[in-house]
Amino acid sequence: MEQPGGCQSGGVRRRGGEWTAYVSPSPHLENAMAHPNRRDLGLLVLRVGTGAVLAAHGTQKLFGWFGGGGIEGTTHAMEAMGFSPGRQSAVAAGLGEAGGGALLALGLATPAAGAAAAGAMAGAVAVHAPAGFFAQGGGYEYPAFLGFTAAAIGIAGAGRYSLDHATGHVLDRPWVVATAFIGTALAAAAVVGRRAQVRSADDEAADAEPV
Repeated sequence: MEQPGGCQSGGVRRRGGEWTAYVSPSPHLENAMAHPNRRDLGLLVLRVGTGAVLAAHGTQKLFGWFGGGGIEGTTHAMEAMGFSPGRQSAVAAGLGEAGGGALLALGLATPAAGAAAAGAMAGAVAVHAPAGFFAQGGGYEYPAFLGFTAAAIGIAGAGRYSLDHATGHVLDRPWVVATAFIGTALAAAAVVGRRAQVRSADDEAADAEPV
């Protein structure tokens, strides 16, 4: 007896003098379990690759790994780029990249991870935007690509080969997606807007200084 959708089959059989009902997986389900899904494998590769790159950049900022400046160096860099307060900005950027990247790679809380990483990249895009698009000229091509990729994974979900799937998607509900991306968009807009105000004030002060 095939059920709607071809998910399972069953019937009745006699065992020990009694008739009992039974349900068995359909050939479609058994075939799906025997052959890994290409979409889920692709998501796994994309998550791990993107997450590893983001996490590496984040640990540069937080711990000075891989030749990074650590919190102190990142704080000075953030202040020079117009992010205020510098230390909090450095910590937020580092956590967004390292934490968001690690969670993306694991496929855990994927919407929040993707949103956090995309938010961190929005700040980087604002810094590089005056130089244009292409990375070879110092433009925002690279952070934009990472940000869009992280956001796409956060919206699409992590797939079967993830901790979200293993935990029943408790941190991957539709309301988590909406909350994470709306909250991150508002926070990123506030940070980028604040930086623009700081840069404008610095430019005005520089223009007012006597030559």
